[in-house]
Amino acid sequence: MIGRLAGRIDYRAADHVLIDVRGVGYLVYCSERTLRALPGTGEHVALYTDLLVREDLLQLYGFTTLAEKEWHRLLMSVQGVGAKASLAILGTLGPDGVGRAIALGDWNAVKTAKGIGPKTAQRVVNELKDKAPEVMAMAAVSSQAAPVQDTDDVIETPGPATPAPVAPSGPGAPA
Repeated sequence: MIGRLAGRIDYRAADHVLIDVRGVGYLVYCSERTLRALPGTGEHVALYTDLLVREDLLQLYGFTTLAEKEWHRLLMSVQGVGAKASLAILGTLGPDGVGRAIALGDWNAVKTAKGIGPKTAQRVVNELKDKAPEVMAMAAVSSQAAPVQDTDDVIETPGPATPAPVAPSGPGAPA
């Protein structure tokens, strides 16, 4: 699985960015909130990612924090909530807002996300109310964004040199 990407933004669209990581371009779908937080084209960025694997599809979703990524995974575990709906909820409320809405049982807040109806919003609140404290605690501990490293300055050190084979010596050794 691809858990994190760091590279240069080559292209921005309404719902995704193209990140160049040492010559390989990754399409990463993000919420509107995450896209607004990203630097401009040509700038370096680091995102935590979640890889969605289906029979006919491989898609990467990007998040600025691990807590946001975990909320995405939890939201997708709810019946009727796919990746697009999860990004809509996170884009509208943010990770803290999702946790607050679930903890308070405020399904109306969840319903404000684009494409989320009242039944789905209620299902999200009901199914995740027991799991919310775990992710909220994680968010309090590690609310750091993915560290950005300038990939042009990365120097890779070669691994340990393989020693040359030593010829056997002594009595009985081939000459």
